[in-house]
Amino acid sequence: MFRVKLKVIEKNKVGKGAQSLRVLFSSSASFDFDLSRLTETDTSTAASVSEAVSGILSRIKLEGDLALLDITNSLEDNSFSEIDDLQVCNRDMEQAWERLGDNDRKALQVAANRITDFHQKQCQSSWSFRDDSGNVLGQRISPIDRVGVYVPGGKASYPSSVLMSIIPARVAGVSEVIAFTPSTSGAINDYVLAAFSLAGVDRVFMAGGAQAIGAMAFGTALVPKVDKIVGPGGAFVAEAKRQVFGSVGIDMIAGPSEVLVIADDQAPVEWVALDMFAQAEHDPAAQSIAIVFSENYAKDLKVTIERLIEEMPRKKIIKESLSNRGAIICCANRREAAEIANRIAPEHLGLMIDNPYELLDEIKNFGAVFVGNYSSEAMGDYVAGPSHVLPTSGSAKYSSPLGVYDFVKRSSVVELSEQGSKELGVVAATLAQSEGLYAHAKTALARNPGSNE
Repeated sequence: MFRVKLKVIEKNKVGKGAQSLRVLFSSSASFDFDLSRLTETDTSTAASVSEAVSGILSRIKLEGDLALLDITNSLEDNSFSEIDDLQVCNRDMEQAWERLGDNDRKALQVAANRITDFHQKQCQSSWSFRDDSGNVLGQRISPIDRVGVYVPGGKASYPSSVLMSIIPARVAGVSEVIAFTPSTSGAINDYVLAAFSLAGVDRVFMAGGAQAIGAMAFGTALVPKVDKIVGPGGAFVAEAKRQVFGSVGIDMIAGPSEVLVIADDQAPVEWVALDMFAQAEHDPAAQSIAIVFSENYAKDLKVTIERLIEEMPRKKIIKESLSNRGAIICCANRREAAEIANRIAPEHLGLMIDNPYELLDEIKNFGAVFVGNYSSEAMGDYVAGPSHVLPTSGSAKYSSPLGVYDFVKRSSVVELSEQGSKELGVVAATLAQSEGLYAHAKTALARNPGSNE
């Protein structure tokens, strides 16, 4: 598959004390193995995490509010005296909006408007048709009644995640949206509170981790049980969502952030480096990969990364991320680039190449694509319009971004006419008898007196 021979570039260091940023070549005999090792995701959960989460969920299920209050205080360095203290007052959210400066309010409003406009186009309508025998068949689209949204917090704040998760639910017509987010010393960042107010959340609770997921999944005296939980989080949140699935629906099990940038020689090398940094600064486990087509461009990109990384306030995290899971891949042509991209199935795909849509026709596995030099991944995180809650860890091969579709149900409608019942009843009975389900056969024929049973 990968046949072109390319020289190996000397491995320059990415900052002092960091390991080399990998440079892989599609021509290498070990490329398939190296790529698999680079992109493999540990989907297992440490036994200690799984056990701890199980214990937390059991307490929430059995003890309700008492457990929620106790665990939140002990694990999140809070000192709430009463369970009601965990709920945020609507007035607090409104006042947070008022405290923001004009530019901040405008930015949130522009983002909210664009997210709303995009997701309104995802809305589906119920439909039906009548066949030649007079049978009516169709599909009903109806919103989920109550949804729980988890918004990461604590050391960082993510007002963008508030908008990206709640607005699609509102557009879908969800009757009630509740949210959980960790607090810092009993307080939530003004930007997050303002985003909650703007998005139209019904109730917000100050708690994070597995206990938040448990409260939404099982319900307590204070917290209503939801039908589905959405939103990313850390290891405890991910494991909790995994364990409560079945009691409630979930959107996905989110992994570390990912970006794959495919860049030809016309792409501004600094822009490619910065797009890689934008994912790497999230987490030492985040993944940033660039696919390029020439040895010289690969060299320029490494040098540029080394130069620009020292200017980044979160350079320590970026260096660690690039060392752990970053890479530059030098391949022979666009066909190979497409094959590699489909194998990786990245959360974010950047196409900084000439005629990008020609290549995009060959790539089918990605969460979101950013087409052209001017489409930075950060625009998708904040303001472009589609939700930034995207499939990770290769799950873009079979799953989709968070959207209106996640907040509605599709139900089938079947209305048989007398003629249709006679015609199809015999067919149904034959199939039922082949499966040994004779009650099925009888009920299919019962509407048709005179049928041969």
